Amino acid sequence: MTTMPAAGPVTGPFAGTRETLALTRRSLLHLKTNPEEIIELVVQPIVIVLMFTFVFGGAIKGDWRDYLQFALPGMLVQATLFATMRLGTALGTDFKKGVYDRFRSLPIARFAPLTGAILGEMVRYLLSIVVLLIVGALLGFRIQTGIVATLAAVLLLLGFGFAMSWGSALLGLTMRAAESASEFAFLIILPLAFTGNLFVPTDTMPDWLQVWVNINPVTSIADTLRGLLLGGEVARPLLWSVVWIAGLTLVFAPLSIRRFRTKSG
Repeated sequence: MTTMPAAGPVTGPFAGTRETLALTRRSLLHLKTNPEEIIELVVQPIVIVLMFTFVFGGAIKGDWRDYLQFALPGMLVQATLFATMRLGTALGTDFKKGVYDRFRSLPIARFAPLTGAILGEMVRYLLSIVVLLIVGALLGFRIQTGIVATLAAVLLLLGFGFAMSWGSALLGLTMRAAESASEFAFLIILPLAFTGNLFVPTDTMPDWLQVWVNINPVTSIADTLRGLLLGGEVARPLLWSVVWIAGLTLVFAPLSIRRFRTKSG
Protein backbone atom coordinates (compact mmCIF):
# COMPACT_ATOMS: atom_id res chain seq x y z
CA MET A 1 0.00 0.00 0.00
CA THR A 2 1.31 3.49 -0.89
CA THR A 3 1.92 5.70 2.11
CA MET A 4 1.86 9.46 2.21
CA PRO A 5 5.23 11.13 2.74
CA ALA A 6 5.88 12.19 6.29
CA ALA A 7 5.37 15.82 7.14
CA GLY A 8 8.55 17.86 7.34
CA PRO A 9 9.70 19.37 10.61
CA VAL A 10 8.14 22.60 11.77
CA THR A 11 10.32 25.67 11.21
CA GLY A 12 10.44 28.99 13.00
CA PRO A 13 8.64 32.16 11.86
CA PHE A 14 11.72 33.73 10.25
CA ALA A 15 12.55 30.57 8.36
CA GLY A 16 8.90 30.24 7.46
CA THR A 17 8.95 33.73 5.96
CA ARG A 18 12.01 32.86 3.91
CA GLU A 19 10.34 29.68 2.71
CA THR A 20 7.17 31.59 1.83
CA LEU A 21 9.20 33.97 -0.33
CA ALA A 22 10.95 31.04 -2.01
CA LEU A 23 7.59 29.48 -2.87
CA THR A 24 6.34 32.87 -4.04
CA ARG A 25 9.22 32.84 -6.48
CA ARG A 26 8.17 29.33 -7.57
CA SER A 27 4.68 30.66 -8.26
CA LEU A 28 6.07 33.50 -10.36
CA LEU A 29 8.33 31.18 -12.35
CA HIS A 30 5.13 29.74 -13.83
CA LEU A 31 4.80 33.03 -15.70
CA LYS A 32 8.15 32.39 -17.36
CA THR A 33 7.26 28.86 -18.37
CA ASN A 34 3.66 29.68 -19.36
CA PRO A 35 3.65 32.63 -21.77
CA GLU A 36 -0.09 32.06 -22.29
CA GLU A 37 -0.64 33.21 -18.72
CA ILE A 38 1.24 36.46 -19.36
CA ILE A 39 -0.86 37.03 -22.47
CA GLU A 40 -4.01 36.48 -20.41
CA LEU A 41 -2.86 38.90 -17.71
CA VAL A 42 -2.13 41.57 -20.33
CA VAL A 43 -4.91 40.97 -22.86
CA GLN A 44 -7.82 40.59 -20.44
CA PRO A 45 -7.48 44.12 -18.97
CA ILE A 46 -7.20 45.57 -22.47
CA VAL A 47 -10.35 43.77 -23.59
CA ILE A 48 -12.21 44.96 -20.48
CA VAL A 49 -11.31 48.61 -21.10
CA LEU A 50 -12.09 48.58 -24.81
CA MET A 51 -15.32 46.62 -24.50
CA PHE A 52 -16.90 48.59 -21.67
CA THR A 53 -15.70 51.98 -22.88
CA PHE A 54 -16.83 51.75 -26.48
CA VAL A 55 -19.85 49.44 -26.08
CA PHE A 56 -21.48 51.00 -23.01
CA GLY A 57 -19.87 54.44 -22.84
CA GLY A 58 -22.13 56.25 -25.26
CA ALA A 59 -25.30 54.62 -23.97
CA ILE A 60 -24.65 55.32 -20.29
CA LYS A 61 -22.85 58.67 -20.28
CA GLY A 62 -23.47 59.95 -23.79
CA ASP A 63 -19.74 60.26 -24.43
CA TRP A 64 -17.27 57.41 -24.07
CA ARG A 65 -14.58 59.75 -22.72
CA ASP A 66 -16.77 60.83 -19.81
CA TYR A 67 -17.72 57.22 -19.21
CA LEU A 68 -14.06 56.16 -19.13
CA GLN A 69 -13.39 58.64 -16.32
CA PHE A 70 -16.28 57.17 -14.33
CA ALA A 71 -15.84 53.48 -15.13
CA LEU A 72 -12.09 52.84 -15.11
CA PRO A 73 -11.94 52.54 -11.30
CA GLY A 74 -14.75 49.97 -11.58
CA MET A 75 -12.83 48.13 -14.30
CA LEU A 76 -9.84 47.94 -11.94
CA VAL A 77 -12.04 46.32 -9.30
CA GLN A 78 -13.54 43.87 -11.79
CA ALA A 79 -10.15 42.88 -13.21
CA THR A 80 -8.84 42.18 -9.71
CA LEU A 81 -11.96 40.19 -8.83
CA PHE A 82 -11.75 37.97 -11.90
CA ALA A 83 -8.02 37.48 -11.46
CA THR A 84 -8.61 35.89 -8.05
CA MET A 85 -10.45 32.97 -9.65
CA ARG A 86 -7.18 31.52 -10.97
CA LEU A 87 -5.80 30.72 -7.52
CA GLY A 88 -8.47 28.18 -6.57
CA THR A 89 -8.00 26.25 -9.80
CA ALA A 90 -4.20 26.35 -9.45
CA LEU A 91 -4.33 24.99 -5.88
CA GLY A 92 -6.74 22.24 -6.86
CA THR A 93 -4.56 21.25 -9.80
CA ASP A 94 -1.40 21.15 -7.68
CA PHE A 95 -3.08 18.89 -5.13
CA LYS A 96 -4.33 16.62 -7.89
CA LYS A 97 -0.79 16.35 -9.29
CA GLY A 98 0.67 15.54 -5.86
CA VAL A 99 2.73 18.72 -5.61
CA TYR A 100 1.76 19.32 -1.99
CA ASP A 101 2.46 15.71 -1.08
CA ARG A 102 6.06 16.43 -2.02
CA PHE A 103 6.08 19.66 -0.01
CA ARG A 104 5.09 17.66 3.10
CA SER A 105 8.35 15.77 2.99
CA LEU A 106 10.40 18.97 2.99
CA PRO A 107 11.62 20.81 6.13
CA ILE A 108 9.46 23.86 5.48
CA ALA A 109 6.71 25.65 7.36
CA ARG A 110 3.32 24.09 6.80
CA PHE A 111 1.82 27.46 5.83
CA ALA A 112 4.54 28.38 3.33
CA PRO A 113 3.08 26.70 0.19
CA LEU A 114 -0.31 28.36 0.63
CA THR A 115 0.95 31.82 1.58
CA GLY A 116 3.60 31.65 -1.13
CA ALA A 117 0.92 30.93 -3.74
CA ILE A 118 -1.19 33.86 -2.53
CA LEU A 119 1.73 36.30 -2.55
CA GLY A 120 2.55 35.16 -6.07
CA GLU A 121 -0.99 36.10 -7.06
CA MET A 122 -0.42 39.62 -5.73
CA VAL A 123 2.23 40.17 -8.41
CA ARG A 124 -0.23 39.01 -11.07
CA TYR A 125 -2.87 41.40 -9.76
CA LEU A 126 -0.35 44.24 -9.83
CA LEU A 127 0.49 43.49 -13.46
CA SER A 128 -3.20 43.61 -14.44
CA ILE A 129 -3.69 46.88 -12.54
CA VAL A 130 -0.70 48.54 -14.23
CA VAL A 131 -1.86 47.40 -17.68
CA LEU A 132 -5.35 48.77 -17.07
CA LEU A 133 -4.03 52.13 -15.93
CA ILE A 134 -1.71 52.38 -18.95
CA VAL A 135 -4.44 51.46 -21.45
CA GLY A 136 -6.85 53.84 -19.73
CA ALA A 137 -4.29 56.65 -19.93
CA LEU A 138 -3.75 55.99 -23.63
CA LEU A 139 -7.51 56.27 -24.19
CA GLY A 140 -7.75 59.51 -22.24
CA PHE A 141 -8.26 58.58 -18.59
CA ARG A 142 -6.67 61.26 -16.43
CA ILE A 143 -5.80 60.90 -12.76
CA GLN A 144 -6.86 64.11 -11.01
CA THR A 145 -4.92 63.60 -7.78
CA GLY A 146 -1.25 62.83 -7.10
CA ILE A 147 1.22 60.00 -6.88
CA VAL A 148 0.52 59.28 -3.20
CA ALA A 149 -3.22 58.90 -3.79
CA THR A 150 -2.54 56.74 -6.85
CA LEU A 151 -0.25 54.43 -4.89
CA ALA A 152 -2.90 54.24 -2.16
CA ALA A 153 -5.44 53.19 -4.78
CA VAL A 154 -3.14 50.42 -6.02
CA LEU A 155 -2.51 49.22 -2.46
CA LEU A 156 -6.25 49.17 -1.79
CA LEU A 157 -6.81 47.00 -4.87
CA LEU A 158 -4.05 44.64 -3.82
CA GLY A 159 -5.54 44.44 -0.33
CA PHE A 160 -8.94 43.60 -1.80
CA GLY A 161 -7.35 41.00 -4.08
CA PHE A 162 -5.53 39.54 -1.08
CA ALA A 163 -8.78 39.19 0.87
CA MET A 164 -10.65 37.64 -2.06
CA SER A 165 -7.74 35.28 -2.75
CA TRP A 166 -8.39 33.51 0.54
CA GLY A 167 -11.95 32.85 -0.57
CA SER A 168 -10.71 31.51 -3.90
CA ALA A 169 -8.17 29.34 -2.08
CA LEU A 170 -10.92 27.91 0.13
CA LEU A 171 -12.96 26.97 -2.94
CA GLY A 172 -9.96 25.34 -4.59
CA LEU A 173 -9.18 23.36 -1.45
CA THR A 174 -12.81 22.29 -0.98
CA MET A 175 -13.97 21.35 -4.47
CA ARG A 176 -13.22 17.82 -5.65
CA ALA A 177 -12.45 18.92 -9.21
CA ALA A 178 -10.02 21.78 -9.77
CA GLU A 179 -12.12 23.21 -12.60
CA SER A 180 -15.15 23.43 -10.32
CA ALA A 181 -13.42 26.07 -8.19
CA SER A 182 -13.27 28.66 -10.97
CA GLU A 183 -16.79 27.79 -12.16
CA PHE A 184 -18.25 28.23 -8.69
CA ALA A 185 -16.21 31.39 -8.10
CA PHE A 186 -17.55 32.81 -11.36
CA LEU A 187 -21.12 32.28 -10.16
CA ILE A 188 -20.30 34.35 -7.07
CA ILE A 189 -18.10 37.05 -8.60
CA LEU A 190 -20.22 37.83 -11.65
CA PRO A 191 -23.34 38.99 -9.75
CA LEU A 192 -21.11 40.62 -7.11
CA ALA A 193 -19.41 42.74 -9.78
CA PHE A 194 -22.54 43.67 -11.70
CA THR A 195 -24.69 44.52 -8.69
CA GLY A 196 -22.27 47.20 -7.58
CA ASN A 197 -21.65 50.63 -9.06
CA LEU A 198 -18.60 49.57 -11.05
CA PHE A 199 -20.10 50.46 -14.42
CA VAL A 200 -23.29 52.43 -13.76
CA PRO A 201 -24.17 55.07 -11.13
CA THR A 202 -26.12 53.76 -8.16
CA ASP A 203 -28.98 56.23 -8.61
CA THR A 204 -29.84 54.74 -12.02
CA MET A 205 -30.85 51.44 -10.42
CA PRO A 206 -34.21 50.44 -8.86
CA ASP A 207 -34.63 51.46 -5.22
CA TRP A 208 -34.73 47.87 -3.98
CA LEU A 209 -31.44 47.10 -5.74
CA GLN A 210 -29.76 50.25 -4.41
CA VAL A 211 -30.10 48.82 -0.89
CA TRP A 212 -27.76 45.98 -1.83
CA VAL A 213 -25.52 48.14 -4.03
CA ASN A 214 -24.79 50.43 -1.10
CA ILE A 215 -23.55 47.57 1.09
CA ASN A 216 -21.84 45.60 -1.68
CA PRO A 217 -18.07 45.52 -0.96
CA VAL A 218 -17.18 46.25 -4.58
CA THR A 219 -19.14 49.52 -4.33
CA SER A 220 -17.02 50.67 -1.38
CA ILE A 221 -13.80 49.75 -3.21
CA ALA A 222 -14.89 51.49 -6.43
CA ASP A 223 -16.03 54.65 -4.59
CA THR A 224 -12.72 54.80 -2.74
CA LEU A 225 -10.78 54.42 -5.97
CA ARG A 226 -12.78 57.22 -7.58
CA GLY A 227 -12.00 59.47 -4.63
CA LEU A 228 -8.30 58.58 -4.70
CA LEU A 229 -7.87 58.86 -8.47
CA LEU A 230 -10.38 61.55 -9.41
CA GLY A 231 -10.92 63.50 -6.21
CA GLY A 232 -13.95 63.52 -3.96
CA GLU A 233 -14.98 61.73 -0.79
CA VAL A 234 -12.50 59.12 0.42
CA ALA A 235 -12.85 58.72 4.19
CA ARG A 236 -16.26 57.02 4.38
CA PRO A 237 -15.86 54.53 1.49
CA LEU A 238 -12.27 53.85 2.58
CA LEU A 239 -13.47 52.98 6.08
CA TRP A 240 -16.01 50.50 4.69
CA SER A 241 -13.42 49.12 2.27
CA VAL A 242 -11.01 48.42 5.12
CA VAL A 243 -13.81 46.81 7.12
CA TRP A 244 -14.69 44.54 4.19
CA ILE A 245 -11.06 43.63 3.47
CA ALA A 246 -10.37 42.86 7.12
CA GLY A 247 -13.63 40.94 7.52
CA LEU A 248 -13.14 38.80 4.41
CA THR A 249 -9.56 38.03 5.41
CA LEU A 250 -10.47 37.17 9.00
CA VAL A 251 -13.21 34.82 7.80
CA PHE A 252 -11.59 33.09 4.84
CA ALA A 253 -7.90 33.01 5.83
CA PRO A 254 -8.33 30.77 8.92
CA LEU A 255 -10.78 28.52 7.06
CA SER A 256 -8.39 28.21 4.11
CA ILE A 257 -5.38 27.47 6.33
CA ARG A 258 -7.34 24.87 8.29
CA ARG A 259 -8.59 23.24 5.12
CA PHE A 260 -5.08 23.30 3.65
CA ARG A 261 -3.62 21.59 6.72
CA THR A 262 -6.36 18.98 6.67
CA LYS A 263 -6.00 18.26 2.97
CA SER A 264 -2.20 18.18 3.02
CA GLY A 265 -2.26 15.79 5.95
